[in-house]
This record gives sequence, structure tokens and C-alpha cells, in this order.
Amino acid sequence: MADAIKVLEETCVGCGLCVKACPFGAIEMDNRLARIDLAKCTLCGACVDACKFDAIEMRKAQPETGIDFAAYKDVWVFAEQVDGQVQSIAFELLGEGRKLADDLGMRLCAVLLGSNIETATNELIERGADLVYVVDRPELEHFVDEPYAAVLIEMVQRHKPNIFLCGASTIGRSLVSRVAVSVNAGLTADCTGLTIDPETKNLLQTRPAFGGNIMATIVSPNHRPQMATVRHKVMKEADPQPGRTGEKLIEEVAAEILKSRTKRLSFVPEEESTVNIAEANIIVSGGRGMQKPENFEMLRELAEVIGGGVGASRAAVDADWIPYSHQVGQTGKTVCPKIYIACGISGQIQHLAGMSSADIIVAINRDPDAPIFKMATYGIVGDLFKIVPMLTQHFKKMLGK
Repeated sequence: MADAIKVLEETCVGCGLCVKACPFGAIEMDNRLARIDLAKCTLCGACVDACKFDAIEMRKAQPETGIDFAAYKDVWVFAEQVDGQVQSIAFELLGEGRKLADDLGMRLCAVLLGSNIETATNELIERGADLVYVVDRPELEHFVDEPYAAVLIEMVQRHKPNIFLCGASTIGRSLVSRVAVSVNAGLTADCTGLTIDPETKNLLQTRPAFGGNIMATIVSPNHRPQMATVRHKVMKEADPQPGRTGEKLIEEVAAEILKSRTKRLSFVPEEESTVNIAEANIIVSGGRGMQKPENFEMLRELAEVIGGGVGASRAAVDADWIPYSHQVGQTGKTVCPKIYIACGISGQIQHLAGMSSADIIVAINRDPDAPIFKMATYGIVGDLFKIVPMLTQHFKKMLGK
């Protein structure tokens, strides 16, 4: 660290500009000479930019990774499945992965883990996979973090993918972080855009930051594989191509890595009469303006009539008015319906980050200055407890229900 940054005593004039520029309070003046506290310094470079006399010298050591980048090939997609059914996020990843693989001149590969799931390989190939790696073992029938992660770690170390993509789902977030740590790779979470840098061939990973106020582009130039999770419903699914051919490779794994300290005892599905919001084309969402949990029945009735799902803001979920599985936003689910009806939702940036991609946004709120109206396609200022039942009755008549 001492060699990385130093003050050139013969050049420093004690102007104090570096002291003001340092965001970490790591510099102080001593007899009109800048002194850097190396315990506080983070090598951010702010002092170097601020110094008008070139009196601070900083050298950032280039990492010596020892990685043979030429050995890392192909774009991998984790094909998440539940009870043998491949989830739609996998098709979204295949659609985006196809572009990346073509830009790099590499194969697009899907990784499928489970039990009795070989038949799903044809669906993945028809959606664009050139090769499907299959690990079909009884121990993998249901998702459990430890064995799933152990299998993927072993496969990554054996086959060396250049890029590895996973859905930013409950399963994906729990799984891929374990893999990234074990293979010493960088991981960018909740990406909304992926491209290849034409000069370096590195993966450019774009994600919202600071509550969606800016978009950050992140690269992992010194490590492989380049890993990212991708938000659901932000990328177009790969279209099926019936009759498309590809390869299937059955992977053998040692029994020891399939052991886990936990096991699934039972699964109790949430009882819900409306559509899952992750897949819904229409979503009726409620926020703090719903006032109490019983009032969400009004939204459920409207959602059932128009064939939609019921969503909620974080405020409603935190108040225990509705389960977390319905939460839309930065800390909930990202949705992309054709119609999003926001009832009693003020429109904080964290919520907007999860639903702003909707084709049509209808906002119902009694506060005419609510931020949601700036995003809304149509805004209704008024009492939602009068407006929502009127909409329900109107749609019942229109739809013959």
C-alpha cells in the first residue's frame, strides 16, 4: 500500500486541496506537507485529480490472475426448473444468451439439473441451446442450495464457461452467489442489459443503481467466468424453433457432492385464486392506501374478473397485509405486464423500478401530487374504494361475467 500512493515532498506546496478532496478523511497537513493515512486510504484517486501540482503519485497494481482466458469458452444459461417444468426465465436467458454467443463466436449452452428431466432438453434446444448439460439424479429432484451449488461448481471448474447467466429469481439468487464465491468469479446481480464490448470482448453488465436513478455498467475483466443474474421479464423470450437440433451431454457427478445438511420435508403452495404476477399480463396492485388487509379482497375481485394477478407495494407487504410473493419493486419482483393498475400506491422509486416496463400504467390515488402520476399512462384522482368496485362491475358487464 505504501508503494501504491505517496506525496512528492519536493513538489507539494501545502495548498490543502487534497485534504478537501479526500472523501475518507485520509489526508491531513503536517508542516505544510500533505500526509496520507494509509489505514484510511482506499486509492480512490480523488486527491490525485485535485492536486494542481502533480504532487501525489499513485500506482494501482495490475492484478496477476494467472488465468488462461483462452481456455474459457461458451455462454452458459442455468435452466431453472420446478417439478420438471422449465421456467420462463430460462427462455429469456436463452434469447439474450444467443446474441452474446453469436457476438463471441461461441456456443450457447443450457445447464439442466433435476430428476427425470431429460425430456426438457428438447425444449431448451428448440429455444436456441446448442448444447444442454444434464445432471439427472434423484437427489436433485427438488432445489436445495448445497447439492445444486456443488454440482455447478464442479461443472464450471471442469468445462470453463466464459459467461454464466442465471435468473434473478429466489432460486437463482440463492444458488449462483455460492458458485461465484467458490470459483472466485465476479457476479453482477439484477441485470437489465447485457452486451459484448467489441474491443475487449468482455461482458458489459448493466443494472439499475441508487434506486433506479442511474444505470451502472459493470465488467469483470480479470476473472472468469463472467457471471450475472438477470431480472425476470426484462428480456424477450427466445422463440421456439420446432425441429431445431442440438447436443445433449449427460454429466456424471460424484455421490459425495450431492450430500446436503438440509432436506425438503414438504411443500405447501400459497393458495391464490389469481394469476402469478411474474407471468401476468394484467396486474392490480395495492399500496399503503388500501389501509388494511381485508381491502385487498376488492383488488382480488377485480383481478379475477379481468384475468390478472394481485401485486403490492413494499409498504403493504411490510404491514403484513399481503404475502411477500406479491411484492413488486426493487426488493420484490420485476414485472412487465401489458396493464398495471396501481391502487393507493404513491410511486416511490423502489416500486417504480419493478413495474415501469408495463405497457400501460393506470394510477388511482386521491393525492393529485403522488409521484405515480408522473409515470402513469392514465391517472384517476379519487377514492379508490369507490373507483375500484365501479371498475369491477363495469368489466363484469363488458366481459359477460
